[in-house]
Amino acid sequence: MLSKLPLSGVVITKNEADRIVRCVGSLLKVCREVIVLDSGSSDETVKLARDAGARVEHQDWLGFSAQKNAVIALATQPWIFLLDADEWCEDEDIELLKSLMASPRFETADVWNCERQTFFLGKSLSFGGREKEPVERIFRNNLRYLPAQVHEKLDLKNRTVKSAGIRIQHDTARSYQEYSDKLDRYAALFAEQNAQKAKKAYAGQAGFHAAFYLLKNYVFRGGFLDGRQGSYYHWLHTRYVWMKYKLLAQKASASIG
Repeated sequence: MLSKLPLSGVVITKNEADRIVRCVGSLLKVCREVIVLDSGSSDETVKLARDAGARVEHQDWLGFSAQKNAVIALATQPWIFLLDADEWCEDEDIELLKSLMASPRFETADVWNCERQTFFLGKSLSFGGREKEPVERIFRNNLRYLPAQVHEKLDLKNRTVKSAGIRIQHDTARSYQEYSDKLDRYAALFAEQNAQKAKKAYAGQAGFHAAFYLLKNYVFRGGFLDGRQGSYYHWLHTRYVWMKYKLLAQKASASIG
């Protein structure tokens, strides 16, 4: 079996010097090319990615969907393997991917879902819905992301999606404060994106959605079993859910006023 497959590994980056080598190295174990699209790093991300074996290009930030579409457009292989800079695959999952692509069933799908395993502050989360989160990361080169400022999704209309049974590792945060700030930015983007679509939220919805998230993931899915890191993680996400609906309600109120 050939060690490198007709697969383009693609990554978007900005200031990921501490993580990009792990990500690129993982992709190079299976992909015929790895392309990093950087949006203006001020650290050593570009140099380290090139030294690791990736082709590095620059694109000013376009937003999550457009930036990912831009790096996909640079790919030359018929299949895409997209990772974020804070993600990687262990060797056993790389071997599973090689076996999958060598089998006749690989061409029966347009998209292969992977299972993302989240690490938070040094702990692998085993409960709360973050131990096997399905993510669409292996797909045909002609697919693109739908327009979105945050929580981007592939356009799957008339496409066949199957499960690859391959795990992606996700080291989601360098620190508690960094992750809190990141979720604050995502909440603002969510509110702006949905306000532009004339979607509305009302007083009280923020608390309802936040409480539902907490009960579903921290209580019923057992997030509390992940100890201190699980508590921190789900508290931040509960706050994030509350904030994004609060900001959307504020925008809706301002538009009426």
